[in-house]
Amino acid sequence: MAEESKQYTADKEGERLDVFLTRMEPELSRAHIQKIVAAGKAEVSGRARKSNYKLQAGEMVLLTIPAAQPVAILPEDIPLDVLYEDADIIVVNKPRGMVVHPATGVYSGTLVNALLFHCHDLSGINGEIRPGIVHRLDKDTSGVMVAAKNDAAHIDLAEQIRTKTAHRIYNAIVCGNIREEAGIIKGDIGRHPTDRKKMAIVHEHGKPAVTHFRVLERFGDYTLVECRLETGRTHQIRVHMASIGHPVLGDPKYGPRKACPFAIEGQALHSLSLSLTHPVTRERMTFTAPLPEDMANILKVLRAKYKR
Repeated sequence: MAEESKQYTADKEGERLDVFLTRMEPELSRAHIQKIVAAGKAEVSGRARKSNYKLQAGEMVLLTIPAAQPVAILPEDIPLDVLYEDADIIVVNKPRGMVVHPATGVYSGTLVNALLFHCHDLSGINGEIRPGIVHRLDKDTSGVMVAAKNDAAHIDLAEQIRTKTAHRIYNAIVCGNIREEAGIIKGDIGRHPTDRKKMAIVHEHGKPAVTHFRVLERFGDYTLVECRLETGRTHQIRVHMASIGHPVLGDPKYGPRKACPFAIEGQALHSLSLSLTHPVTRERMTFTAPLPEDMANILKVLRAKYKR
């Protein structure tokens, strides 16, 4: 991406320059904005200012975003739990704690690094940073994922996800006892209005999102649910379950602030199964990944407590 200049008009009296620019550029972190400002790339009324400069309403702000520097994404010999593989697709059980693809500040240890070593051939539609990646899971969500080995397979799989002919089912342990046996949660999801690292149900500029849930087991203070996605928005299940008062257990962003009473790093959310049509053979296929050990252990404790 080439260097890009953007102009804004300050709309709040006394707001810090870096806070204002982070609000205007939600895809950039505040730390990244501060580096740009420190390099003299943010001018207020024609004069470069520091991050802590207090804006006056109506002032013109010119931000020059430097050109992105190419980063080499290297194959890494990272073990993969491969559920299925052929010449066109590879299906894996992603472990909790693994980032799917490189992003700012994270260029190694990702699923993409592992796939590049294992496969050597991945589709190039998403460029050098996300080769083969058709859909994503959050870092701390485990379970089934499919990647494409060539562009034709990638296009076909992406269309299946877009048209909802590929079905994804998740298991989650959530806080509280859900009264209903099943339900549908609808709410447009977009960037949180004050915390850019979070998503939220928003009334403007959000994307439609629909989650179906079904109760599998109840444990008094916790409930095991099955979730089926109609859409695939960022943090969708986590945001939707939190919106009805039942955040996913262990969720560091949307869960209770108190420490999780169980041994789990991140949210108790697992991509249990993925059903799709093979992009070449047209065979209908379903792939399932067993619950990770941490979630299985939590359920074992809860079932023992409630004598299930």
